[in-house]
Amino acid sequence: MKLAEALAERAEATRRVEQLRTRVVGNARYQEGETPSEDAAQLLAETGEVLDTLEALIRRINRTNATVEMGPDGTLTDALARRDVLRLRHSVVTAAADAAAGTGDRGHGRQLRSELLMLSALPVPELRARADALAKEIREVDVRIQRKNWEVDLLE
Repeated sequence: MKLAEALAERAEATRRVEQLRTRVVGNARYQEGETPSEDAAQLLAETGEVLDTLEALIRRINRTNATVEMGPDGTLTDALARRDVLRLRHSVVTAAADAAAGTGDRGHGRQLRSELLMLSALPVPELRARADALAKEIREVDVRIQRKNWEVDLLE
């Protein structure tokens, strides 16, 4: 099985656990004289089985990610960490640019000349350019990660 297939299975198992959790909670109590639409104990047991499978899958994915070399990016785990931090960095820079530009500041513009003028403490065009460069780097790292996911076999 390729790593990408395992990642898809992990996502599906995670969705399944959430669906089962919702069904367990919805059937955990019922009114006297009624019967629940589903057996909560059976659903809970099924959830446990899916979680056990999910844990084993996550362990294999993590083991694979830690051993797969990505050249200058280090291991696949290193590349994933890089992508996560780039996303956070992009988020901070974008938020700073938006705040400096006054985006979302309805009603805070000057209405009269006697009101104080709001000034930007940060260079908005430079921040926007930096955010664009970060977005490009995120895409490039993500493409390398995705490519490797389809090339690498999942470890046992």
